[in-house]
Amino acid sequence: MAWTIERKHDHVAVVTMNTNKVNAQNPAFFDDLHAAFDRLEKEFDECAVVLTGTGKVFSAGLDLDHHFAMFARRDIKEIDKWFAAYRATNLRLFTYPRPTVAAVNGHAYAGGFITAIDCDYRIASEGDLQFALNEVPIGIPMPAVYCEIIKYAIGTPAAAEFTLFGQIYDLSSAVRMNVVQRIVPSSELINAAVAWAAKVTPDGYPAYAFAKRALQATTMSAIDAAARLDLDQLSRGMSHPRSLLANAARYRELKGHDITWPVSS
Repeated sequence: MAWTIERKHDHVAVVTMNTNKVNAQNPAFFDDLHAAFDRLEKEFDECAVVLTGTGKVFSAGLDLDHHFAMFARRDIKEIDKWFAAYRATNLRLFTYPRPTVAAVNGHAYAGGFITAIDCDYRIASEGDLQFALNEVPIGIPMPAVYCEIIKYAIGTPAAAEFTLFGQIYDLSSAVRMNVVQRIVPSSELINAAVAWAAKVTPDGYPAYAFAKRALQATTMSAIDAAARLDLDQLSRGMSHPRSLLANAARYRELKGHDITWPVSS
């Protein structure tokens, strides 16, 4: 089912992610994101964007069934090809030239956390929301490109703490560490996000696009410089035997049973 896009203001479109129940990120999720932004560029070219999820989860991050099985095949070319597409998906959102606001309706884990911080501003609903970059403890090296995005969004000290130790943080901690800029009651979440996105009118979009590009210039240069690190080492780290052991342990913890795919030697 394609993501829904609804105009909530003269110049704000609300995009609701609904690829699956928890917006686990897999090829279908990436295709849905690109399809939604293709529509935004063609049909809503005068609109800022509010991005949100459904239920209790904003996005749960990578689809473990799909990705752990792929890592276990230890096919470097396959992993490199997948990551090139994943990288392009996040960079499309991160560099989008109009205002983007994440209306964080629920938990944001791993890749879902990155989806949220790809946006220019984050507003979260009140509640027991959880935030985590838990890739490292479950055996997934954090790509260098995302390390740069994380540092840009929340600052280097917070980025290092989130990325290296993979702990789960509550909403108050997320505010303290600049993951979320504002908290509102859940009933007001979309309206608050729309109101913030509407602060810049279409006449200001050319200036917004330039200012955003300028603010991100050093980060984009760092991303380009870090591309070699991802190309040389990322897929090997993702398919390392110890990483696969960590994958299997996390899968068992979450699913209550062992992995269902073979592990290549």
